[in-house]
Amino acid sequence: MRAFLSILVWAYWTICFHLCLLVVAILFVITYPFDRYRQIPNKTLKSLAWMILKPVPTWYFEIRGASKGKIQKPTLVVANHQSFLDIPLLYLLPWSMKWVTKKGLLRIPVLGWLTAMSGHIPIDRKSLRSFSKMNALVEPIQNGIPGLIFPEGTRSATGDLKSFKNGAFSIAQKYNFQVLPVVLEGGHRAMPRGSWKFWFNNKFIVSVLDPVDPANFDDPNALNEAVFHQIEQELSAIRSPNC
Repeated sequence: MRAFLSILVWAYWTICFHLCLLVVAILFVITYPFDRYRQIPNKTLKSLAWMILKPVPTWYFEIRGASKGKIQKPTLVVANHQSFLDIPLLYLLPWSMKWVTKKGLLRIPVLGWLTAMSGHIPIDRKSLRSFSKMNALVEPIQNGIPGLIFPEGTRSATGDLKSFKNGAFSIAQKYNFQVLPVVLEGGHRAMPRGSWKFWFNNKFIVSVLDPVDPANFDDPNALNEAVFHQIEQELSAIRSPNC
């Protein structure tokens, strides 16, 4: 039964992605001359996120601390990474973000095209030159569009937190961007890495913590450790039986 229901979800998602691709492609062409950061196509993906996540009746969602007041200053969001579902989960937040993604995603038909037309930033984690492209986040952030980086660099197969790379924290300190930690929980159970089958009885939690001022830390390592500790503590609290 689980396999059959998973096939139905994938078929439904295929229809959703293709319909959204048509809409985003039209908007991309129309807005290309004046929408420098591809904000209009990107905001359209919020509808796709809703179509992907909400129709599964046994998936439950809880959004904590998602106040727009937390992004009034130039903001770099950092989040733990558990699953493909993390991106649609983050689109449930009441603001849009420009995010860094692995370069290989752009080679995936439909999904890669949507990512490219929405103005997100591909990097090759094995290339230092490509890694420097993360600086492309700087200008949008300075113009009021939050950036998003998964500092673990890749998804966690178990949902356990992996060590953070310093790239996001170096950018935050260099340009004095506040760091906004976001904790994601539930994706690794609903859609395990390496499996095409879903678990349908699942609760997702997106917890937005308080912004962190990089000026309070001596270097990116110290900022990295502080944010890692906050996300680790919140993830542990969420998983507590008393939560």
